[in-house]
Amino acid sequence: MSWPPQSINKSLPNAKSIFFNLPKPTPCLPDVFLTVISLLFFISSTKRNPSFAKFLPFVSSDRRRFLKIPSMSHSRPPFANPQALSDWLKPRLPSDLLASWGVKPGTKNVHNLWLELSEGETSLVDSSPPLRTVNVVTVRLMGKDDLVLVESRQQLSDGSFRDRFRPLSEKMKPNETVEEAVARAVKEELGSVIDTGSVRIVPGSYIKKLEERNSASYPGLPARYVLHSVDAWVEGLPEEDFCTDEQEEYQDLNGNMELEKAVSVRKHFWKWVSSDSLHS
Repeated sequence: MSWPPQSINKSLPNAKSIFFNLPKPTPCLPDVFLTVISLLFFISSTKRNPSFAKFLPFVSSDRRRFLKIPSMSHSRPPFANPQALSDWLKPRLPSDLLASWGVKPGTKNVHNLWLELSEGETSLVDSSPPLRTVNVVTVRLMGKDDLVLVESRQQLSDGSFRDRFRPLSEKMKPNETVEEAVARAVKEELGSVIDTGSVRIVPGSYIKKLEERNSASYPGLPARYVLHSVDAWVEGLPEEDFCTDEQEEYQDLNGNMELEKAVSVRKHFWKWVSSDSLHS
């Protein structure tokens, strides 16, 4: 005979406490052994057959999410001022090399690098040491008798000279086409001796390549140069060695104080050489 529900509470007032006070069963050795064997079998099954795990909501078949994935290097945004850039560089570059910037003949300083970043001509990858990436247009100006014009050296604003022996080269601006960069390079570096409107790019001469080397301008800072090379003809170039005056770099940038502190090019020295002496 079944008892009414209310009679259960009356007859067994301590039923709940009796239930929780029951001694917990102690697993015997065979039970523990079987549990371990079952667990090992389950793990080995999921390894051999990952599709088996997808039916179990508490098992992830994508083990990669449990691994620590290193963060990718990224380009640094422009810094507020040269001092902020210098503070960022100090823990990432050897102190003696950073101290040589703008002091060692032929090098540039932190103000130059800050101006390049502000103009979008250069980007820095956050690493130790940082990697500087620059897009450069290189113009092989053709002359008579298979000669090519090269810049033999530069005179800097601090009075020092820097050897070059390379064709006309210029850092590219953001969103600038190769044709626009060529015209600007000719105007800035050769405009004092020629009519800059007479530039003709040789069809089919465009070559793009990548070079990685230590920067001569910024010791200790490795550089990746994306080179965009073309051959071109420019009318009115002198047939003998000559020099030109550089127009002011970063002339459209606000902040003349930083311009004055940067090391800039004052003169370019040019000479004609055989095309065989240049390695493209």
